[in-house]
Amino acid sequence: MSGLPLLAEEDHVCVPCGLAYEDVAVGEVADRLGALTAEIRDLISGLSAAELTHRPDEDTWSALEYLCHVRDVYVASTIRLYRARKESKPQIEPVFNDLRVLRFRYNQADVHGVLHEMGLALAGLVDEIARTSDWDRTFTRQPGEERTAGWLVRQAVHEAMHHGADMRSSAAPA
Repeated sequence: MSGLPLLAEEDHVCVPCGLAYEDVAVGEVADRLGALTAEIRDLISGLSAAELTHRPDEDTWSALEYLCHVRDVYVASTIRLYRARKESKPQIEPVFNDLRVLRFRYNQADVHGVLHEMGLALAGLVDEIARTSDWDRTFTRQPGEERTAGWLVRQAVHEAMHHGADMRSSAAPA
């Protein structure tokens, strides 16, 4: 798994989007994710096909690719949270973001289908959040990357917030 970017720290502060993990209370995660998902849905619904699939450069995803990624984050977070809740310090799989974008041709995805799937994935994540009570349970991905269940749901908020902004900036001008 060498070459994977390191997971953010438990006390991560994202300079570009301004989110500080310590400022996100676990009890407000489900509502925040719901609001962020609604903002993403509104943004994406207002974009043309050209705006959805525009890549500003070869290293920056399109709005549609970011949308698929947020859906994947919700799915992966649900599974990871379930495993952290049920298993003792599980080692979780990486998401392999760039591989998914390339191999699953996210820039050719049906936007309405992805929006629907994102909503279903959010509902599943919210269900799993409701079943979790010990936010200090841990998991690892790589050696030295032990993170808590609380970190995991804060990371999901960060991904939705940060990549919502990325979707706005990736869209080509109308």
